[in-house]
Amino acid sequence: MQITRQADYAVRAVLFLARLGPDHRAATSMIAEDQSIPPSFLAKIVSQLSVAGLLKTSRGARGGVSLARPAEEISLLEVVEAIDGPILLNECVAKNGSCDFRDSCPMRPIWVETQAELVGRLQAATFDGLIEETPQTVAA
Repeated sequence: MQITRQADYAVRAVLFLARLGPDHRAATSMIAEDQSIPPSFLAKIVSQLSVAGLLKTSRGARGGVSLARPAEEISLLEVVEAIDGPILLNECVAKNGSCDFRDSCPMRPIWVETQAELVGRLQAATFDGLIEETPQTVAA
């Protein structure tokens, strides 16, 4: 399993905004330049994150992009799933997953447990914690 480049860009964009602090906005051009994200790609990402309720956008001279909630309330899981959809290690772990060997498969319990651990870890990783773990590169 590998997250998409789009999800990676989304994580970097949210991390950039989290470093700015609450109630700060940034132009998408600033985020794109600082994080080396193609501007047209970032526009699509910002739109998806906005629909997911993770970012707010405003137009005009004082417009820009900001976090829709405090950084401590936004998890890495939410950002990744807003872009890539639900994390699914194997089809058989889905709620309605179908597999001819579902009841007798020795691997299914491992897939279920591994997915639960991964999802739990990504859910527990919030952007306030991530900014504490990385050096600040943006001047607010």
